[in-house]
Amino acid sequence: MASILRFRKLCYVEQAVKCASVGFESFDQSPKIDQKLDKKEEEVISANNFALEIIKKRKQPRKQPKEWRRLDSCCWMIGYLCSTWWLLLFLYHSLPVTLLQVPESPGVRLKREGLAALHPVVLVPGIVTGGLELWEGQPCADGLFRKRLWGGSFTEIFKRPLCWLEHLSLHSETGLDPPGIRVRAVPGLVAADYFAPGYFVWAVLIENLAKIGYEGKNLHMAAYDWRLSFQNTEIRDHALSRLKSKIELMYLTNGYKKVAVVPHSMGVIYFLHFLKWVETPPPIGGGGGPGWCAKHIKAIMNIGPAFLGVPKAVSNIFSAEGKDIAYIRAMAPGLLDSKILGLQTLEHVMRVSRTWDSIVSLVPKGGETIWGNMDWSPEERHACDFSRKRHSQPSPIDNNVNNSDVKRGFRVKDPVQYGRIISFGKTASQLHSSQLPTIDSKEFLRTSASQNLNFSCGEAWTEYDEMSREGIQKVAANKAYTTQTLLDLLRFVAPKMMLRAEAHFSHGIADDLDNPKYNHYKYWSNPLEMKLPDAPDMEIYCLYGVGIPTERSYVYKLSPTSGCKSIPYQIDSSVNGEDGSCLKGGVYFADGDENVPVLSAGFMCAKGWRGRTRFNPSGIATYIREYRHKPPSSLLEGRGIESGAHVDIMGNVALIEDILRIASGATGKEIRGDRIYSDILRMSERINLRL
Repeated sequence: MASILRFRKLCYVEQAVKCASVGFESFDQSPKIDQKLDKKEEEVISANNFALEIIKKRKQPRKQPKEWRRLDSCCWMIGYLCSTWWLLLFLYHSLPVTLLQVPESPGVRLKREGLAALHPVVLVPGIVTGGLELWEGQPCADGLFRKRLWGGSFTEIFKRPLCWLEHLSLHSETGLDPPGIRVRAVPGLVAADYFAPGYFVWAVLIENLAKIGYEGKNLHMAAYDWRLSFQNTEIRDHALSRLKSKIELMYLTNGYKKVAVVPHSMGVIYFLHFLKWVETPPPIGGGGGPGWCAKHIKAIMNIGPAFLGVPKAVSNIFSAEGKDIAYIRAMAPGLLDSKILGLQTLEHVMRVSRTWDSIVSLVPKGGETIWGNMDWSPEERHACDFSRKRHSQPSPIDNNVNNSDVKRGFRVKDPVQYGRIISFGKTASQLHSSQLPTIDSKEFLRTSASQNLNFSCGEAWTEYDEMSREGIQKVAANKAYTTQTLLDLLRFVAPKMMLRAEAHFSHGIADDLDNPKYNHYKYWSNPLEMKLPDAPDMEIYCLYGVGIPTERSYVYKLSPTSGCKSIPYQIDSSVNGEDGSCLKGGVYFADGDENVPVLSAGFMCAKGWRGRTRFNPSGIATYIREYRHKPPSSLLEGRGIESGAHVDIMGNVALIEDILRIASGATGKEIRGDRIYSDILRMSERINLRL
């Protein structure tokens, strides 16, 4: 055994000595080490350790430091923020399940009461919430075939952001696919059940429908590419034809039971377009004939309906921002503004979103008659209280009359000029119209391209790059814009988008609905320029949240001059009103569901279609069901089961119960008709619209 140990030590020491010979030649030249190894083992071990220490201290070749770019810093920062967000989101939705007793779902309770599936149900998603997947792409998108580019994990944003943006863009002239790119809507219920992991859209409603007997044979998600104009979804994908065929099939295979349709947000006006398309003769329409809707549709339950558009669409087109973006810019300007990080975040967003014609469908409709003029609006004498306490009041079980101002979360105070959708400066948003310059649409003329500001300094080209300094200053000098001048303004700052999209959408009020021109599809998604079908037994519901400050108009300013800034306007987030004012962070707020004002969501059901009107000649019954917002009392409650927010309302137990009862055969009268908390009836009375 001793011999073996000596041999092992000898091998190790010889190797160590050879390794150390580069730096210390004296060790190689000394023959006495091997001779004295057996007698002086301790000295050998000491020499071995010394040699190893010398080796460790040798200088290793230096690696060239990797160049660190501003883009790397930004990606790391975004990665940290997103990782934190996903962790919080996971806890946000997981903790209630693991720590708290889950309240009984409406589906379980109603099934116990004897409710069962009766009418087939079709779900129609709105803008943004539907998934999009890649079928053909550029070389930069290799490996993404049939992978989600929109809806899901959004990992491609960080891996290849410019490639991702290129594939989400549409052709700037046709509004259809760019050459070599095909992005299509994800089919089936998974198209919009979750927008991102853990963030539900339709999932809770689908689960509750399943509790009372719904499944694939009587439940369908009418997915479509929400970027396209409504008629283009038929031209490119035959989406309207497929929806027509699916409704007919469900009607036949479910015992000739009429279908209950549940659209959400922009899906509401998409289905409104379908109602006119399906009865119109081919090749423009579906050829269903005048009685198709009366035969196949039982009820249309519109969730968060944007019937008359949303002011938020205006700020998106004008400056690619809204309330949330303005707040982020105010708190951390370097995160979005190009002058610090070298990024052109908003410019990229604007470049892509201005290829989506669907955004123009959400521009406010009805002009000054609906949205107000320089000195008047339907919400006149309306003011806001942003305190959480007022918006958190529990809603009663039922209320069939309009609540008084004392019971509402919003209080009457000083008048607000809501009719001025865009104002440059706080003063311009409040002065009497006689003190403001008069706007002539002929003033919006482009000057020579050689006089442009040449703001752009990167790949994020926008239409602002073609505007002259004189034109940009003129927009701000005109001070205030109502819906009458707003379209001219948008045509001036986004000419290519508006030229393309206005061939598919209209925003006025029809004088004579019998005029043949209204047979054109551009009018079919505007409830003020089309007739409802002849279906007296059909019912229409307006289901939406109230009690949340919702964007209504904006105070703008010129952006600080910069060589890399191609958006010359931004919301002035430094502008605020007094305590209790509706003006906060450069945005005037009104009542609504955070995205859609009450005026847009409820007017058609409250007045435009109520009874027999020229817009509703067959007298289809309309009902308003409002859901007063109650935010979760703690983080453990998730997104709240009494939320009235635009997307979160899809998990509202009262809304789900209403939908399940109607789908199971109940009528509007059987669920006690209207339930109104807002001032929608008073607003409607103030609107002078010929019915």
